Amino acid sequence: MISIALIETTVKGLGDMGMSLSIAAIGSAIGTGIAGMAAIGAWKKMITSGQKAATALLIFVGAPLSQVIYGMILKNAIADANLNPDSYFWQILIGLFAGAAMAGSAIFQGKAGARACDAIASGANDTAKYIMIIGVVETVALFVMIFTMTGLPTV
Repeated sequence: MISIALIETTVKGLGDMGMSLSIAAIGSAIGTGIAGMAAIGAWKKMITSGQKAATALLIFVGAPLSQVIYGMILKNAIADANLNPDSYFWQILIGLFAGAAMAGSAIFQGKAGARACDAIASGANDTAKYIMIIGVVETVALFVMIFTMTGLPTV
């Protein structure tokens, strides 16, 4: 039988086992991939029509990366809460669901960024408004991180 001391030592500092970070990172990878493919297509469209390729499209490609940071901050907060090993299963669930919500935010940021890239390539160059939309989608991930952190029990 595994002793409580061994479980405590194993769990201490691991928190959610990196679930919030890894799931958020998967969403960021998908979101940046979606926006990146759209940016490449937009640049191709712009170059073949004689326009200069807009480097501002990189803003939309990179936007979903911030969810990795939020996932890391949350992972550290869960680990720093130093919760009882009995709550190990719940720590993983918290990280899993919060990470999934952040991943969703990153994926939809990528999709919104893809649409912005297409719009800019088509001549509807209103970059500031497109960035505002990206910011609204970003807010979901921020809320998830903050609300989850404030909801963590203190020992």
